[in-house]
Amino acid sequence: MRMKLHHTPYISRRISRDLVNCEFVEVRKTRDEITTEVERILDIDIEKEHDLDEKVDEILAEQEEEIAFLNADYRQLFWMTKKRLANEFGVILNNDDRFSDISHQLLDFLWEEDYIHYTVSDNKVKNVIFDSISEFLKGFEKADDAVFEKVKNYKRKLIPGTDEYDIVYHRLYEEELIKRGLI
Repeated sequence: MRMKLHHTPYISRRISRDLVNCEFVEVRKTRDEITTEVERILDIDIEKEHDLDEKVDEILAEQEEEIAFLNADYRQLFWMTKKRLANEFGVILNNDDRFSDISHQLLDFLWEEDYIHYTVSDNKVKNVIFDSISEFLKGFEKADDAVFEKVKNYKRKLIPGTDEYDIVYHRLYEEELIKRGLI
């Protein structure tokens, strides 16, 4: 599953929780400080992909008439163009490779800026971060479905997109993530 911008606060909290609770990691800053930096790094990665998507949209928009004339599959063209430009934007498209790279980035930053210390191999700590991301994203869809059902059966009717809906949705979503052990 693809990581989205609205996931980053939750994934960041999950990573910091797992690092704080890890027996072979010594935490040298507060959990909140770690969460803030992890979220910042995740957001930067997601923004790079967003910039790539915008560039691909721009390129395909310039070729709109030819695409229509040839009756080409827009989604397939989008994906092919995105694959071609991914390296230029520094985006890794394979999720496992991407999550591994992000885990390394996070580990490097947290170590170099003295947020954490450890005496085991880098790979062991990187795997804690990688597993945090993977496990969260696996459970995300189930939690999201459960929250959607709760909101749908809410006593008063909530309209998606309104502030009230967003507040209720995020509160229930966070409760569901905690209940499922995702954060």
